Parts: sequence; structure tokens; C-alpha cells
Amino acid sequence: MFTVELYAAIRRAVMADGLSRREASKRFGVHRNTITKMLQYSIPPGYRRRERPASKKLGPYMAWIDNILEGNRSVHKKQRHTAQRIFERLRDEEGFSGGYTIVREYVARALLRSREMFIPLSHCPGQAQADFGEADGYIAGKKVRFHYFCVDLPHSDGCFVKAYPAETAEAFCDGHVAAFDFFGGVPQSILYDNTRLAVAKIVKGGRRLRSQMFAELQSHYLFEDRFGRPGKGNDKGKVEGLVGYVRRNFMTPLPVAESFDALNIRLLDACTKRRQAILRGQSMTISERMQSDISAFMPLPPTPYDACHKIATRVSSMSLVRTATTITRFQPAMVIKRCWQRVTSTESRLSVAVRRSPCMRAATTRPSSFIIRCIISPCSNTRARRSIRPRRSTTGASPIASIVCGG
Repeated sequence: MFTVELYAAIRRAVMADGLSRREASKRFGVHRNTITKMLQYSIPPGYRRRERPASKKLGPYMAWIDNILEGNRSVHKKQRHTAQRIFERLRDEEGFSGGYTIVREYVARALLRSREMFIPLSHCPGQAQADFGEADGYIAGKKVRFHYFCVDLPHSDGCFVKAYPAETAEAFCDGHVAAFDFFGGVPQSILYDNTRLAVAKIVKGGRRLRSQMFAELQSHYLFEDRFGRPGKGNDKGKVEGLVGYVRRNFMTPLPVAESFDALNIRLLDACTKRRQAILRGQSMTISERMQSDISAFMPLPPTPYDACHKIATRVSSMSLVRTATTITRFQPAMVIKRCWQRVTSTESRLSVAVRRSPCMRAATTRPSSFIIRCIISPCSNTRARRSIRPRRSTTGASPIASIVCGG
């Protein structure tokens, strides 16, 4: 084996003094191919085996074991072949006469070679990640399982959380509107999983077709949407960690609130207090690091997005308006011109543009045309008929309907 001094002398002669490899071979008595290797390393690299020699006993069965390990990837995690089970099958089915140790060592090396590797991600200011979580709590004295919308700023670890009765498209978009207002700007890009609330379909080539409401939200705020790989939650690990953090810290013990509005006030206060924390590996608070995020945000539009689902409904010849959960009946003296339903994350509101009949106009001084707005509450009997009679609002606004359930 050549010494480090010989390495240094040959490398200096060739790389510094300009001596050719042929002349260096004659001067130092070393083959030209060896000098070529010496020029690649500053010190002797030692012996390097190109590949592990095949075991005489296990060699003929290595391909058989590799096929089993490859098939393990498509099997349920709890029903995959272990090294012990592979050894038993080798012995019983293939007539293997070797020991268990060489089988176990080969399986361990094969699994190590196929193991997925991870590297820390770097996030630029102005980026965000969004996801939903769920937790239990007491709302209005009743234990319910609700969903909460989380937005995380990976660069600064700033967060936003808002609770909703259900994980719907209206709640998804309303959470964005509330988060943008809380941060005071719009992130340049937001990373999601492939939720149906944002992605209607994944077509050939991995291209995503956006849902109608999410496309409207994106067009209103002009942020870029990005989506992780299906089934790879580590692509948006920051917000996944935030979902668990909120459940363990903000919602333990079970939260008790009179309404979702009261619960959301507490959650916003918790998000604000968290900005004073200095996380592990950082020297500044979340609030101080958020300044770079805020400076990279896009400005808010003049008006916020109306996060609701508008549905045009039809009126039958019997003055009945049918919605998803109710049937509403109006007075026969009213002539309905237009009817639509507005569904938000917390309520469903029915609006009807009506015109009074000539006989009804002669008997009252109220305007001949007006709009009735009423909140539709879920009813145990979905076939129940609801009679609507207009009453004057105490604030002087347009008439608001009062609902009287009928049989």
C-alpha cells in the first residue's frame, strides 16, 4: 500500500510542476494507471469492494427473496413477510439448508436499500399551507365533533385556526377569507392536499380540475395553489403538525362554548398569544419572523369574497318552494318572481322576490314588490310545510319572513 508521502510527491509533480504521467511513472516507479488513481484522491482511499460477494448458500435464492420483498409493498403493513417467515418458506418450499442469520441479514440490508429518505424543506416567505382537523367539544351544552380549519406559515410558524360545524366547501372558503383578514394580506401560494373541497378531479398527467367555489376564491384573491402528492402528508408537514398541536393545546381539555362564534374568539386569541413563543432552533419570536411573511404577502382586495353557495330554486303551482331539507309555502296572494337559496358555513337562507296581487295591493299601503329573507332551520320532518308571512323589520329594512311550521 502506498504512503501518504508518495501520494503527495506524485500529485505535486504532476499537478503543480507539470510533469507528465509517463515521466512520473518512470521517476517514481509506479504504473501510469496507478498515478491516474492517485490524482483522484489526496490520501490513499483504501480497499473498495465493488459489490458484496454472493453467499454460496443464499446466492441461488436471492432473486426469490427480492420478489417477496417487492410484493410486500402492495400488501397490508401488518401482513407483510418478516425475515422469520421468509426463512420458513425458503426451508419448506425451496429446500434451503442454510441458517436463519444469513437470511435475516440479507433482508435487513435489502430493506435498508429500499428505505425512503427525507430531507428538511426550506420555505420562502409568503407561502402557506392549509388543512382541516377535527376534535370534540361542548357547544351550547351538547357534545359534538366539529372541524377546524388551519393555515400555517411555514417560514415563520404563524398560524390561524377557525372552527366549523362541518367540513364543507363554504367553511373551506370562509376559512380562507378569515385567515387573510387575520394575517392582513394574501399569501403568494398555498399548499393543500387533494381534498374534494378544492380538487374536483385529478386527470391524466396529474393536472387538477378545481371545484367551482374554490376557483372563484382563487380568482378573487389571485394566490397560487399547489397540491401535494396523493397519500403523502409529509409534503405539507407544517400544517399537519399544526393540526395536532391545536388539538393537544388549544382543545385539551374539551372546549366548552355557547356557540361557534364564542369558540372562534378563543381560538383567535390563542393564535395571537402563540406569536410570542420562541420555537426550538430559532432565536426570534414567531411575531418577529412573521414580518418577512407579511412583507411578502399580496394586498387584500377592496371587498372580501362572499363564501357561500347560491342555489336557484323553483316554485310550484301551489306556491311551494322546495329546498334540500324543507318545503316552504307562501301566501296565495303573493306572486313569486324569483327565488334563490344562499348556503353559508353556518346557516341556509332563503330569499324570495315577490309581487302582491292587485286585490292585496288595494288593501294595504305596503310596496307592491319586495324581497322576503328567512333562515331555514333543519327539521326532523323533511316533508313539513312552512307557511311564510311577511312582517316589517324593526330596523326599517326590507320585510323579513316569519316562519310558522304547519302540518
